[in-house]
Amino acid sequence: MNQTSIRQILTEHGLAPSKRLGQNFLVQPRLAEQIVALAGIGPTDTVVELGVGLGSLTIPLAARAGKVIGIEIDAGIIRYHLEAQDLPVNVELHHQDLLQTDFAALAHDQGSRLKIIANLPYAITNPLLFKLVEQHQALDLAVLMVQKEVALRLIAPPGTKEYGVLSVLLGSCAQVRRLLEVGPANFYPRPKVDSLVIAISFGAAPAGVDFPMLRRVVDLAFRQRRKTLLNSLSAGGAIGLGRPEAARALAAAGIEPRLRAENLTTADFIRLTRAIAAAQD
Repeated sequence: MNQTSIRQILTEHGLAPSKRLGQNFLVQPRLAEQIVALAGIGPTDTVVELGVGLGSLTIPLAARAGKVIGIEIDAGIIRYHLEAQDLPVNVELHHQDLLQTDFAALAHDQGSRLKIIANLPYAITNPLLFKLVEQHQALDLAVLMVQKEVALRLIAPPGTKEYGVLSVLLGSCAQVRRLLEVGPANFYPRPKVDSLVIAISFGAAPAGVDFPMLRRVVDLAFRQRRKTLLNSLSAGGAIGLGRPEAARALAAAGIEPRLRAENLTTADFIRLTRAIAAAQD
């Protein structure tokens, strides 16, 4: 699909890009083919596409995959595809909110961990990434086109201003690779920012770590990132620690209490979470 055909489809079917849903349709067929090729999808794969749109990624994806499960919230777009019958027979459409999708249940139904591909709407990128982290055990790979600023946060090293909660949490259960930069001219309507295609390869979380507790510790540490860790962890009792208990947990993890969250690696946060859990037993 190119921009002319996308605009024609939208007009003929009474559709329009939704600002509320953050829709920016991919208009460069070669780019769509390149993204699918970079994802390394093969004929035995079942792939979940998050946000089908007008099918710019769906069609080349279906040409390589055994099956594509397309999840789309826009009822008008679902109606268009059903009326036009434009998608290959190995594409299964689900009318569903991405943020309400149970990936663990979907993986169970498919009998394997999921491979995901998406041109993510900017408006839901952060909450969806947190959802993928929470359900990482159901996931194998996610190839996502996201706002460049967000992608840089995901791959940021400690000690940088971009480093934050998602950097740490993804680092605990996945490896993130930068694949391809994409400019605004590749979309209709044009966004005001550049995008990056990233690959997130998921693995198991470290043994002996309560993942929800890890998230609470990381959230609390970064909530006021200019505070020292001692002050952050004992602020408001969000993880049940007073100042003396926070000091002991930091000491047990071998972490200097005057450091700030941005100074800690993912491994440091994992040790700290284990120390806090041990202190609460």
